[in-house]
Amino acid sequence: MTTEMDNLLDQINSPDDLRQLDKKQLPQLAEEIRALIVDSVQQTGGHISSNLGVVELTLALHYVFNTPDDRFVWDVGHQSYVHKIITGRRDKMHTMRQEGGLSGFPKRSESPYDAFGVGHSSTSISAALGMAISSQIKGEDHRAVAIIGDGAITAGQAYEALAHAGDLSANILVILNDNEMSISKNVGGMSNYLARLLSGNFYASARESSKKVLEKLPPAWEFARRAEEHVKGMLIPGTLFEELGFNYIGPIDGHDLDTLIPTLTNLRERKGPQFLHIVTKKGKGFEPAEEQPGKYHGVSPAGTGNKLSGPSYTQVFGDWLCDMAKESDDLIAITPAMCDGSGLNAFAEQYPKRYFDVGIAEQHAITLAAGIACEGKKPVVAIYSSFLQRGYDQLIHDVALQNLPVLFAIDRGGLVGADGATHAGSFDLSYLRCIPNMVVMAPADENECRQMLSTGYRHNGPSAVRYPRGAGMGISVVPDLSTLEIGKAELKRQGKKVAILAFGSMVHPALEAAETLNATVANMRFVKPLDHKMIDNIINSHDLIITIEENAVMGGAGSAINEYLNSISNNTAVINLGLPDKFIDHGEHKKMLSHCGLDAQGIINTVNKQITS
Repeated sequence: MTTEMDNLLDQINSPDDLRQLDKKQLPQLAEEIRALIVDSVQQTGGHISSNLGVVELTLALHYVFNTPDDRFVWDVGHQSYVHKIITGRRDKMHTMRQEGGLSGFPKRSESPYDAFGVGHSSTSISAALGMAISSQIKGEDHRAVAIIGDGAITAGQAYEALAHAGDLSANILVILNDNEMSISKNVGGMSNYLARLLSGNFYASARESSKKVLEKLPPAWEFARRAEEHVKGMLIPGTLFEELGFNYIGPIDGHDLDTLIPTLTNLRERKGPQFLHIVTKKGKGFEPAEEQPGKYHGVSPAGTGNKLSGPSYTQVFGDWLCDMAKESDDLIAITPAMCDGSGLNAFAEQYPKRYFDVGIAEQHAITLAAGIACEGKKPVVAIYSSFLQRGYDQLIHDVALQNLPVLFAIDRGGLVGADGATHAGSFDLSYLRCIPNMVVMAPADENECRQMLSTGYRHNGPSAVRYPRGAGMGISVVPDLSTLEIGKAELKRQGKKVAILAFGSMVHPALEAAETLNATVANMRFVKPLDHKMIDNIINSHDLIITIEENAVMGGAGSAINEYLNSISNNTAVINLGLPDKFIDHGEHKKMLSHCGLDAQGIINTVNKQITS
């Protein structure tokens, strides 16, 4: 017999163990899980606020549904820590986001309970609908559940999926985790009672019986249908979702297990598209996170803080943006829901009429910028490299094809450490350089980043400045707005026989290696257009060319140099260094670069191997 003093969490190694508990024990388990999350995340870094907010919801879901046969898709995946704890990974929480440890997001190869890998937002409803359709075709009785945050539901893909799901009879449940109370504050006893009533079999069967009778009298049925919608519309704010074809329930208190469990139990038995709206509190149970959920959205491991040798590239961009805005009234800043992450807080405060956060809607952000540019203004789109991938069509069709002066300030270029493959900016140099009209730049340090941003802003066409996550070299930043000559590289070191053509973050490892190799180093600066004159001078006086970039080696900046050398029929030996043709898991950034041979020693080893072969 389990007593209240027992540690319940030690007994939970799978959802089957959870289902053996009495419902009265779940609140104690919820508190134990909260304590584990706070302790483990402070050791490993990661997301605290969002996970503390979904403890009761996650417990209720696994208590009611038959996982892993029933599929859960978490959106965004950083709210899945409780799910990981319950599904047999409790003892590995101290390894989260560490090399060889647990991912900070759901990962199919990690557990059969992770039905879908989710690192970017707003994909859950599409994925869950696909699972529901497949289950229906195979004649299986599996349920598909999408748990989506209210930020993620701002994206167009979420509404595309909702519109499609509402038109089908697939058994999908969408749970809107309204953790900022941004949709409705209608939570309380009456709302919880209505949720249990409207999700239950009595209401459903009464509704269907009435429908069969009244459909024989069309005017009466239409009147009854409209009356029902009117009454539900007065009591609950789900008109939009009802119109899309869902049976809407809520909003209910997402921390009230006595409401969550019976409501989910009822909804599991309902056929067709169901929509449950819950309201939760980010950071619940941990006072610092409750008071400042944004600050505790993502935290660094205890003891590390965010100590940098100088300003981060994100800060450099934010400072440049404010400085340029003082000089240019035409500057307009746009971000897809990444104000803080992209360094826009100061700009948003100083220039609120010239700042637009469009929500998690990268496609819209880019076409919005194109429209602004058409009217003579100068938009700057602040965006993560991996998020820009989601607006690729708009980048090509709406900006580049029309040769519009839009500057893309691309943060998180290259590997991103603990966030891993879902957030790594591994492909931007490849997917940008193939687009006509684009100017593509990669800075070697903080001052060069400012110069490139100014260069792109003053360029009369599309441009991109791609910079890494975290700190630069720690040099003194000069707050000017000077520009660079487009397409001109910089010779950083003159050596013999071996020349290293380095791009962006790889310039300094190249310089370090060059001291041992007595190699020439060129800071290429521009991926597009290349400095052909610099390349010509180097190939005429060196035996071996090394290109190096923190980007996929396939199709990247090194490939651009290969193409040029082929065009002039030059036979100088060339070795391209970059990220290998695979997705690279989470870990410490320096170690990840070392594993890829992109540190100074890796360059030295490559050259020595070539010389001795």
